[in-house]
Amino acid sequence: MIKRMIMMLMAVGVLFGGIFGYKAFMNAMMMKYMTAGDVKPVAVSSMKIAEYPWQPLVKAVGSLRAVRGVDVASEVSGIVEEVAFKSGDMLKAGDVLVRLNAESDLALLRSLKVGVTLAQTVYDRDVKQLAVQAISQAVVDADEAQLKSRQAELAQQQAQVDKKTIHAPFDGKAGISRVNPGQYLNPGEKIVTLQALGSILVDFYIPQQEVARVAVGQKVDVLVDAYPERKFLGVVTVINPRVEDDSRNVLVEALMDNAKNELFPGMFVTAEVEAGAVNQYVTIPQSAVTFNPYGATVYFLEKKNGDSQAPGMVARQTFITTGETRGDQVAVLKGLKAGDEIVTSGQMKLKNGSPVVVNNEVVPANDAAPQPVDQ
Repeated sequence: MIKRMIMMLMAVGVLFGGIFGYKAFMNAMMMKYMTAGDVKPVAVSSMKIAEYPWQPLVKAVGSLRAVRGVDVASEVSGIVEEVAFKSGDMLKAGDVLVRLNAESDLALLRSLKVGVTLAQTVYDRDVKQLAVQAISQAVVDADEAQLKSRQAELAQQQAQVDKKTIHAPFDGKAGISRVNPGQYLNPGEKIVTLQALGSILVDFYIPQQEVARVAVGQKVDVLVDAYPERKFLGVVTVINPRVEDDSRNVLVEALMDNAKNELFPGMFVTAEVEAGAVNQYVTIPQSAVTFNPYGATVYFLEKKNGDSQAPGMVARQTFITTGETRGDQVAVLKGLKAGDEIVTSGQMKLKNGSPVVVNNEVVPANDAAPQPVDQ
């Protein structure tokens, strides 16, 4: 039994010795290959970096809203007798939009006017008779009450007649008409949308941690998909004094000029608030950064063995601290300095100390404000 155990241990030792010997041989051959200088350089693109002015921004998405906008509706029911506007008209406050048939209401109004006239005549006669003690004060009071009651009924009916004519509540542009002559209109039924477009509001939400960077009066650049090559300028007018419970965001309102009526309520927009003073940051293309769970890294280039006279370059990996992004660029807060030459593409084939050859025939985008290009 002991003899077999010894033989088994010897066999295991030979096996492990062979494995370790093979690994040592392979490592030695690899080192020999590396030191022999046979590693082919990796083709990469590169650029020398510099400091550029950087305007801190708070970015958010939002939508446009008219300073004044309403869906005009009728307060009373009736048959449409006249539509006094056309779809798309520019209207003034007080312009007639729709007239409803009011014949029965006008007839009742005329009847009430007659009643008021009679009650007024009776009251005036009572006042004269009271002056000569021909009637009592009680009769005068009763007839005065009757007069006021008739006047109130007349005012009520006049208001009912007035509601049969629907006016524009403010200056604005009419939308598409929803009614036609002869149509029966129910109370609250939409007639047309009316929007004041001379100025327009931008509503957008920002995270609560960004509130301290935004203040009333700050400039806002607004980007609209309908005009991809333009920026519209606005100004922050109101910051809502309440944080939304569900999102922990704060609603911000900005005002923009819209004299050409190019923007419409409901449009989706991107808002960029200029928050704080302009800083100077080293900027690099976002494609140059490798993001890992343990940090962001880039490769910079240096001469082999640190000898400025030696031919060839090698890539060295370094950790960096990144800041805000804009377009294709990212700001570098720590880890690089102006004048460093970094690898902008091809870094996936590199490791620390890899020899490289620079080929900048094709370089990644590095635009602070890229624009879509039609192909």
